Amino acid sequence: MQGDPLYVKVNKLTSTKTQLPYSYYSLPYCQPERIVDSAENLGEVLRGDRIKNSPYEFKMREPRMCNIVCRKVLDKKTAKAFKEKIDDEYRVNMILDNLPLVVPVRRFDQENGVAYQHGFHVGLKGRYAGSKEEKHFINNHLTFTVKYHKDPHADSARIVGFEVKPFSVKHEYKGEWNEKTRLTTCDPQAKRAVTSSESPQEVEGTREIIFTYDVEFQESDVKWAYRWDTYLLMADDQIHWFSIVNSLMIVLFLSGMVAMIMLRTLYRDISKYNQLETQEEAQEETGWKLVHGDVFRAPANSDLLCVYVGTGVQFFGMILVTMIFALLGFLSPSNRGGLMTAMLLLWVFMGLFAGYSSVRLYKLFKGTEWKKITLKTAFMFPATVFSIFFVLNALIWGQKSSGAVPFGTMIALVLLWFGISVPLVLLGSHIGFQKPTIQDPVKTSKIPRQIPEQAWYMNPTFSILIGGILPFGAVFIELFFILTSIWLHQFYYIFGFLFIVFVILIVTCAEITIVLCYFQLCSEDYRWWWRSYLTSGSSALYLFLYAAFYFFTKLDITKPVSGVLYFGYMLIVSYSFFVLTGTIGFYACFRFMRLIYSSVKIE
Repeated sequence: MQGDPLYVKVNKLTSTKTQLPYSYYSLPYCQPERIVDSAENLGEVLRGDRIKNSPYEFKMREPRMCNIVCRKVLDKKTAKAFKEKIDDEYRVNMILDNLPLVVPVRRFDQENGVAYQHGFHVGLKGRYAGSKEEKHFINNHLTFTVKYHKDPHADSARIVGFEVKPFSVKHEYKGEWNEKTRLTTCDPQAKRAVTSSESPQEVEGTREIIFTYDVEFQESDVKWAYRWDTYLLMADDQIHWFSIVNSLMIVLFLSGMVAMIMLRTLYRDISKYNQLETQEEAQEETGWKLVHGDVFRAPANSDLLCVYVGTGVQFFGMILVTMIFALLGFLSPSNRGGLMTAMLLLWVFMGLFAGYSSVRLYKLFKGTEWKKITLKTAFMFPATVFSIFFVLNALIWGQKSSGAVPFGTMIALVLLWFGISVPLVLLGSHIGFQKPTIQDPVKTSKIPRQIPEQAWYMNPTFSILIGGILPFGAVFIELFFILTSIWLHQFYYIFGFLFIVFVILIVTCAEITIVLCYFQLCSEDYRWWWRSYLTSGSSALYLFLYAAFYFFTKLDITKPVSGVLYFGYMLIVSYSFFVLTGTIGFYACFRFMRLIYSSVKIE
């Protein structure tokens, strides 16, 4: 309704140069009488959001001009704080009715195209005419535009947009400063508004800064349900389609190879093997049939393989369910921190499947100490990630940034892990161990067979590294957009595209592993267990290398701490990707092996 109060909240200060968020009131901005924290969910805390109230208050559909918020006199310390944030290109983020504040920027590549940038710059650097010395100027006057959609049947209206144009203005007034002082640079009675930064406000010690704002209301055709669309509009849909077509080409090529192996070679092989009548003919076996007595022999470090496969299943479940939720629209950006919270909780609950799958595989390897495997599955991957995260968090904390996860949240994460995840892994393992052992389609011989010398291209390192290129190639264009949304603070909301790419990734990992596994068996090398995992898992190496390339070509990070943070987080992402893709490849190969060896008659 007209005249209803609107309260603007302030969020963190962010910079793409340092990647270290800070609380709004870490700078000496105007403060309300009492600062109140807004309740935040787990995802918001982990993202570094710190939402508080602010002295900016409007009345619905009542424009105001030149409202004075407060007057601040800087000293050396506060001036230095502002200058540092201006140097690092920090932006101020605000929220009104759950909508983030944006600065509209004209796009010259499109007619009347407007791009939206999150938040406004703390200030800018520039020189006075005729001077060579660079000065710092602060954006102290904000012109807010609140867009609203009017209800046709009532007098009420709903907010559908929140924009700002920041200005730097050296405000002037006559006489001594007091509560009732009228500004000469910006006067509502004389209808004098701030339209440009003609005489900007410099940041120096002992300088006074007067913070002011205007607010205007604009009626909009955008309905409330669609108010997020302007934020989420992707200008480059074509690139995503191009990426998907490119990935589908890779998939078709691989599917063709798999089909050829399955139909032509295998069908011919199997029918030939099954027609061999005499023992003499059977003696002259070639190719993959020769190694039937060794192909299901337990590999070296089989315990570790079980743990990694279990963790991969946990990851796969988490990502699949998160994607489905996102596709159904449960994780829209209006629900800040929702994606992060959902992923954490799903990871914890998927522990059930991790325990089940690792123990099922362990039992196949004739293992008996299932509790040992269970504990390794419950602790190994999370402990590694938590250790890296803890070190990175200590670095952020050292920088006094709001991005540091508070101690209480750390305790909550540990409780989630020990209180829910570990018991679920144990439960899953118990269920898995009660199940009957998976039977191998062929018997394993007592004495391992000699492996002939392999050609150079069948060298494990070479074939593993080659295997990772295609799964990475299938996702790398989408990866660019994901990295941009994380590190350049843009919205990512094209889960439809992402889901298609995820399906393509699964198919690519499965097919490349099967193809390389078949070639390996044909050259009479039966050590496929670890190789199948590492073949598709090696795509994580390319992901990390691409992240390094992205860092040096697209990001403008100069601080060493920020660089360590970037590579630390990308290491966690790459490690997770390794576990996910490795497990997909392993299960594809496992199914393939059981399929081909169960279809030949073994004497």
